Amino acid sequence: MTDTLSGAETATEDPKPTARQRRARSIADQAGGGLASVIVKIAALAIVDAIAVYAALVLFGHEQWIVLAAVVLVAGIVNWVYFSRRALAAKYLAPGLIFLCLFQVFVLVYTGYVAFTNYGTGHNGSKEQAVAALMASALERVPDSASYPITVVESGGEIGLLVTTPDGEALLGTAEQPLAPVDAGFDGDKAVSAPGWTTLQFADVLERTDQITELAVPFSDDPNDGALRTPDGTSAYLYTSTLEYDEAAGTLTDLRSGTVYSDLGTGAFTAPDGTEILPGWQVTVGFDNFIRAVTDARLASPLVYVTIWTFAFALISVASTFFLGLFLAIAFNNARMRGRRTYRVLMILPYAVPSFLSALVWAGMMNQSFGFLNEVIFGGADIPWLTDPVLAKVSVLIVNLWLGFPYMFLVCTGALQAIPEELQEAATVDGAKPWAVFRLIKLPLLLVSVAPLLIASFAFNFNNFNIVYMLTNGGPRDSEAPIPVGHTDLLISMVYKVAFTGQTRDYGLASAYSIIIFIIVAVISVIAFRRTKSLEELNG
Repeated sequence: MTDTLSGAETATEDPKPTARQRRARSIADQAGGGLASVIVKIAALAIVDAIAVYAALVLFGHEQWIVLAAVVLVAGIVNWVYFSRRALAAKYLAPGLIFLCLFQVFVLVYTGYVAFTNYGTGHNGSKEQAVAALMASALERVPDSASYPITVVESGGEIGLLVTTPDGEALLGTAEQPLAPVDAGFDGDKAVSAPGWTTLQFADVLERTDQITELAVPFSDDPNDGALRTPDGTSAYLYTSTLEYDEAAGTLTDLRSGTVYSDLGTGAFTAPDGTEILPGWQVTVGFDNFIRAVTDARLASPLVYVTIWTFAFALISVASTFFLGLFLAIAFNNARMRGRRTYRVLMILPYAVPSFLSALVWAGMMNQSFGFLNEVIFGGADIPWLTDPVLAKVSVLIVNLWLGFPYMFLVCTGALQAIPEELQEAATVDGAKPWAVFRLIKLPLLLVSVAPLLIASFAFNFNNFNIVYMLTNGGPRDSEAPIPVGHTDLLISMVYKVAFTGQTRDYGLASAYSIIIFIIVAVISVIAFRRTKSLEELNG
């Protein structure tokens, strides 16, 4: 009977945990932590929550509901993850996933959205903002309009007008907010202060005269009611627009000429003769940006030669850096060479310097008038390294070779050292020459290791914005191109110039170009990786 009970007790005992289970429990206990770690965790989450609350309030004020919901959701998930004892893996993954979504996923999604809109110069805001801006640009003072005593006030860098009406009521408004009643402080019959606003003194008004006289405060929510403007900072007068907006019909009428501008769905008011008045507003344009990118006569010519140069630059850069790095790796892989470590350290020095700094240094060295190359190396020659179209391309390739070969040198050195010496010895015994050993044995095995890195290097150089921007800024400028593009511009730098430079900025078109570039690189990478896989199978 006793033996039976003892056997039952033994059977019901928990099995002894394995070493892996004990380690997992130890990690979980460490993640849970003691009092000190709990305090640190609460303090860190308090900072995160404070930032989230501040961001939520700002987004709520700007009515950005989608982003607001995302901030609240992410903050809630972060708090749950770090207060839960079960979400151990998520504690380590959460920071990386958040930054991945913020800097990669969000950028991709937003770029895709912008590519299907007309976002750019003249189309930056909503239709309501465009109407307000158009009507404010055509303001004229109403003859014999009443004079409104005003006090100029400021809050957070924003200028406002504190107006006293003939009825003695205090109204306050800004360029963005129409006049609204406010609980003001009076000095006699004039409102002189408002809660949350700082009253500007006479000296401050004089200092900011230009900003104050250009200020137009909407009289009401209806833009047809006009706005108040002040010529001196003490009195304001009613101004009305020479444009009349009919919200129901979606038209804007010029009262002086009688021209009626209609909303045709293009993001701007358009006259019967096709003339558009700007600013307009953002609208969805479908695939128009993609079609314009490849069919617009102004863009077609520069797009063709920039695309050709981009492919040539990427291919030549990868080939030149790889073969130079491989050559040096083979040279320094000889065990009989003295000082190999010193030479290897010297070879990777260019890789240790930030690329944008190296590019700026090279730009100074290649200066046509005072550069080191012309003055010292070539004895005062006047070689236009960065201003001649052909030499500028050569200069970009030379500098990129200087920046890129140390990486390939490191990669090839590691790959060569991973190849068994027995293979080379066996081939030598069989009578193979050094070139045959390299071509038939070392190179195929080397390519298996470095081929994915060559593909990544091609993708990097295809979008190598830094070297072009810092060295030549895309120049020399192509005077015949209708857009600001130069002879050394890559597709990525051309996209940058379309989006952010010049008198007109077309973010929608630039985003469409970005997606096209992404597709090109993705297709090339997929094809190249498939070839790499076949190479692995061949050598397997």
